[in-house]
Amino acid sequence: MAESVTVREVGPRDGLQMAKTMMSTEAKQRWIGALVAAGVREIEVGSFVSPKKVPQMADSAAIVRSSLALPELHVVALVPNLRGAQDAYAAGAHRVSIPVSVSEGHSRSNVNRSPAEQVAEAGRIVEWLRGQNRKVIVEAGCATAFGCSIDGVIPVSAVVAIAEGLAEAGVDALALADTVGYGNPAQIKAMIRAVRGAVGDKLQGLHLHDTMGLGIANAFAGLEEGIRHFDAALAGLGGCPFAPGASGNIVTEDLVFMLESMGFKTGIDLGRLIAARDFLHEGLPAEPMHGQTAKAGIPRTYAIAA
Repeated sequence: MAESVTVREVGPRDGLQMAKTMMSTEAKQRWIGALVAAGVREIEVGSFVSPKKVPQMADSAAIVRSSLALPELHVVALVPNLRGAQDAYAAGAHRVSIPVSVSEGHSRSNVNRSPAEQVAEAGRIVEWLRGQNRKVIVEAGCATAFGCSIDGVIPVSAVVAIAEGLAEAGVDALALADTVGYGNPAQIKAMIRAVRGAVGDKLQGLHLHDTMGLGIANAFAGLEEGIRHFDAALAGLGGCPFAPGASGNIVTEDLVFMLESMGFKTGIDLGRLIAARDFLHEGLPAEPMHGQTAKAGIPRTYAIAA
């Protein structure tokens, strides 16, 4: 049997927060439904943030609730604080993802707290959720782990310190996030080794952006270091409104093509995944869509991992 890799679609959250126009709730639901029909089983469907700051996420509770009805879908929501976690829990999310910036500048811009204060907030979220009747998985993403457009170079020691603090706070899983897409394959490998040496198997995922065109190369580097959980966005949408210069996520279609071609099993039907772009375009007709696989078409040599 081929080794499995989980591809989490983050387009409905990360992909939409930089969109210049609003996608309707109904269009989001059709798009998410098409992703599930393609075999995507983990989707970050929204974020519980202030609608004044990110108006595209104002309907996240409704999107979470409707997504719960989709078969076999693991519903994920981003939560920057305890209030957001409480709202995500009330809506029924299976997993919450807490952004914790390593850089001071991005942390202040993104959540109006220092990195240490955001680690403490993650601890409060863990404590509150553990006191509830329903189990919710708590993940934290170490944002700007590979560089920051505000603060510049991020020391490996700073990333390790944040990861250790989050592990001590009790999160179930950690991911390293290249928020502005400045990372390179050698850096990816070195950072994974350093953080894994500090927190062990709690380090599970990579969240990569393609600002410098190295997103897929960085994903390959992560694969070589044993990472088996990747975030990506259909058509390469995305970016961070609080990180100047951040561009889109790695393209889900291109990532799935690479993984399946290499013999990893994603469970995702590439043809149906590409077809889901139609639903995205329907909801955001003016938004540019990226991706080499959709542009070139699926080659005749493509084989699905058995």
